[in-house]
Amino acid sequence: MLRILCLALFAVPLIAATTQWNDRYAEVNGVKLHYVEEGRGPLILFLHGFPEFWYEWKDLLPELGKDHHAVALDMRGYNLSDKPEKVEAYAVPTIIEDVRALAGKLGAKKFVLVGHDWGGVIAWAFAAAHPEMLDKLIIVNAPHPTVFRRELASNPNQQKASAYFNLFTSDAAEATLSQNNFAALTGLLKSWGTDDDRKAYIENWSRGISGGLNYYRASRLRSPVGGAPADPSPTLSNAMIISTPTLVIWGEKDTALLTGNLDGLEKYVKTLQVVRIPDGTHWVIHEKPALVIETMRKFLN
Repeated sequence: MLRILCLALFAVPLIAATTQWNDRYAEVNGVKLHYVEEGRGPLILFLHGFPEFWYEWKDLLPELGKDHHAVALDMRGYNLSDKPEKVEAYAVPTIIEDVRALAGKLGAKKFVLVGHDWGGVIAWAFAAAHPEMLDKLIIVNAPHPTVFRRELASNPNQQKASAYFNLFTSDAAEATLSQNNFAALTGLLKSWGTDDDRKAYIENWSRGISGGLNYYRASRLRSPVGGAPADPSPTLSNAMIISTPTLVIWGEKDTALLTGNLDGLEKYVKTLQVVRIPDGTHWVIHEKPALVIETMRKFLN
């Protein structure tokens, strides 16, 4: 069943989240992963995107931790988690196995999976590979891989919006993004980041950004803009049918992932609810955390 909702443009101010985090580590799938956890109950696992880390979910963890075991990890290659050197160590099936093994370590037979950006891509792929492990799936501004392949191949606007792929997969990516104390990446925070946020993100990036960039390289993500070849990996090309009840939250002002990625999504997701946030951007989790929490709560309940 498809229900498309547009939410009001206001949100109740969010109560300040605790700054005393419960840091943990787990050895899974040949790597050591760092994660932060809050609360007890059924597992809800949060996957961040690029160029973020577990901290992306700092406003959501205390709230969802009231009745869940809320866990946000640093995915492999990021922040305090291990950073394998080889590009092939970041292939989607390998990251899926990280998630599966971590959920097992945390004692969860079934759980709720939440993902944004690259974390959302992994969440889509995990749901296709291991539907028996998921109670529900929540995606924030992350395209279903099959739909995105269509958009990247045929939508000139999405091709232009994805032109940054061609930098991120190049040998120049690290040097370019690190210039002037990560000025290009820090610019992504300008509409919502505080001084503390900027400090936390620069500390994260200073530990290395190659791991995050290797997600793009391992999946051979390129935009056809300028005649560049586009050859996404088979994992991102196959038709993925999702049987898990799914909520998609989408900030419609996302300039990197356009709303065309919602068109026809119901063909690949059996039980789908789409919530559009008209004035939200790709960073809607940071811009409107109370609204995102409220939307998730309604879906989970």
